[in-house]
Amino acid sequence: MNHFASVTRVPGDPILSLMEAYRADSHPGKLDLGVGVYKDAQGLTPIPKAVKLAEQSLLETETSKGYIGGHGDPLFTQLLAKLVLGTDNQALTELRAGATQTPGGTGALRLAADFIRHQLPGRGIWLSDPTWPIHESIFAEAGLRVSHYPYVGPDNCLNVEAMLAALNQIPQGDVVLLHACCHNPTGFDLSQADWLRVLEVVKARELLPLIDFAYQGFGDGLEQDAWAVRLFADALPELLITSSCSKNFGLYRERTGALLVCAANTEKLIDIRSQLAFMARNLWSTPPAHGAAVVATILANDDLKALWVDELNHMRQRVASLREGLVAALEPHGLAERFAHISQQRGMFSYTGLSPTQVKRLREDFSIYMVGSGRANVAGIDALRFEQLAQAIAIVCAAPETIMESGSMD
Repeated sequence: MNHFASVTRVPGDPILSLMEAYRADSHPGKLDLGVGVYKDAQGLTPIPKAVKLAEQSLLETETSKGYIGGHGDPLFTQLLAKLVLGTDNQALTELRAGATQTPGGTGALRLAADFIRHQLPGRGIWLSDPTWPIHESIFAEAGLRVSHYPYVGPDNCLNVEAMLAALNQIPQGDVVLLHACCHNPTGFDLSQADWLRVLEVVKARELLPLIDFAYQGFGDGLEQDAWAVRLFADALPELLITSSCSKNFGLYRERTGALLVCAANTEKLIDIRSQLAFMARNLWSTPPAHGAAVVATILANDDLKALWVDELNHMRQRVASLREGLVAALEPHGLAERFAHISQQRGMFSYTGLSPTQVKRLREDFSIYMVGSGRANVAGIDALRFEQLAQAIAIVCAAPETIMESGSMD
């Protein structure tokens, strides 16, 4: 018997495929705006100094490589919960909120998906259109009914009214996934006034919010980016939050994150955490220790935390300056108004408004790589090559659109 005879090949992940194509490109002026990682002025994804110092301390003081338990490093989860919810958060002081460490924010999303599937049977989940593509597959693979609400339309503008109208039609009790800040992939964020309106709909429809908080500190600042999360935590007795340390601590490959839960009371939180530990046991048993230990070391040390905050502020400010620089470089080409939204968006990503045909030509003719949807990683822009990028964008925008062959774009 040929046991594997029926196994078929699936297409590679489009972003990982883009990475491979970029690496194989020998063009000296190639530019990678596809992969969602922060890059410095040298085009490298740096390790923050605070992280290196924390690692040196751990190297000298660590005494064991034993397991850290189903919920992860207790100091890490305690300090991360305070970073996300605030040190004086009522849910924390009342002992009805807690965090479970996960392998990155993606692991937190999968744990949340399994929890919803098994403990809240029949609930569907609603995602923004568009959203991070992995959101789609994570919740579908967990067996949830996945639906969408409008967010950014074909005109490449945030449509809050359409979003609210759709949320008002969601079945009572369903789960709605919201991006806390730095919306992936569009970069368009809700205003505080918008968030208040969303909260009212969530309360009226008795929806369960799952807030994806992958970019704390990359929007307007650590505290500012947590505004919506804390608003919901203060106003609602029950809430799910996924947190990632990949971007703000530069711990991409260490896979460090957490699923935070706010419950109505301490007893119910204990019930929920028992289920999460059981599910995590069947997913990854216990989470990796190193990244969590690094974060805990930084957050527990005033000097290291201050250094980390300074480095994070620099990363955020650099991305903002790249946004403004690109729009300014487009001005001589008569495109500053068309692409003005790039400087208004937040985080590393921008829904540029470029079509798949234009993205394809940027890649083939100019070795400029971005996702087929037109999503660009702004952090990948080289400030010394603004004009090169602007000129290439101007050329593809001036060319007539052509019909692409099916499947020709990532």
